[in-house]
Amino acid sequence: MSVVAKLGGHALDDLAPDGATLAGLAEDLAALGGERVVLVHGGGPQIAALLAAVGSESVFVDGLRVTDEATMGYVAMALASVNAALVAGLVAHGIGAVGLCGVDAGLLRARALGGAWGRAGDTPVVDTGVLEAQWAAGLVPVVSPVAVDEGGRLLNCNADTAAGALAGALGAELVLLSDVDQLRTDPEDAATALERVSAAEVAALLSSGAAREGMRPKVRAALDALAGGAGRVVLANGRRPHALAAALKREGHHTEVVA
Repeated sequence: MSVVAKLGGHALDDLAPDGATLAGLAEDLAALGGERVVLVHGGGPQIAALLAAVGSESVFVDGLRVTDEATMGYVAMALASVNAALVAGLVAHGIGAVGLCGVDAGLLRARALGGAWGRAGDTPVVDTGVLEAQWAAGLVPVVSPVAVDEGGRLLNCNADTAAGALAGALGAELVLLSDVDQLRTDPEDAATALERVSAAEVAALLSSGAAREGMRPKVRAALDALAGGAGRVVLANGRRPHALAAALKREGHHTEVVA
């Protein structure tokens, strides 16, 4: 079994090596034993904080960050910092983690969306060779979703989108960990939370607008992953203890997306 786990949103608020987030994640990764695992991370709050520090505003369109040339540089800086903190924390807990970004060996190749989004990237094409090399060495790749275009320029790929593309390319199980428990038919009503939803129902939620803002790229990533050959997709709250293990065991609060 291969597993692609994406960690993002406020689930990344605590990156201290001795914090509960990294300790629990390390335990979950260790329990997977010899499974082929890729950890993909976002960094929205860290990017927003860096942009605010330099006097720039965070702007989103349809759930994706508007990324001009200057913003792209700050995005790469913030994501590199998150990547280093995650790897350092996991290594401190005994996990043989190695930091990568989508640029490395052409892991993630994409095109700029252009228009309102600028240097935001579309769904990337995946070359799994560098991942295979890390697994052969007994390492866990930790991937930042900075991609590269055909001209060698950096692109800001949404982490959910990158994780979905990776899961599809690997035929892996995909776990999207953020700061919400479940997909809802009404975002304002917890009683409408869904434990299991079909790809057709997800498409309807996108069309109706019920899946909105940051949830839109998540559910699109789920659809892309399933269409690409992923085994299954689970959305869960990464701030809950041992969220990855619970999602893989179909326990706790989560939404499973099926073909």
